[in-house]
Amino acid sequence: MVSNFVYHNIPSQNRQDLLLESLRVLKKGGCFAIHDIFSGMKYGDMEAFVEKLRRMGYKRVELIDTTKGMFMSPFEAAWMTLSGSALLVGIK
Repeated sequence: MVSNFVYHNIPSQNRQDLLLESLRVLKKGGCFAIHDIFSGMKYGDMEAFVEKLRRMGYKRVELIDTTKGMFMSPFEAAWMTLSGSALLVGIK
């Protein structure tokens, strides 16, 4: 499953619930890569969410900050209003 800057555009009281529902229907062994603006205001504590996924049995779950040079510089992130951009990856 791949998503690039989609979930932050979906009106929701709890975007973590949206992510959980998407991951629920992922086939066992399936990979996911979700790139979005994971700001605390929109998503809450994503580090805690990563730990929750690990406790649920998901493997290799990582939250990779994409604003520190690998994908864009901090300046570009701020200029494009993408502060908080990260990649949530893992395997079900």
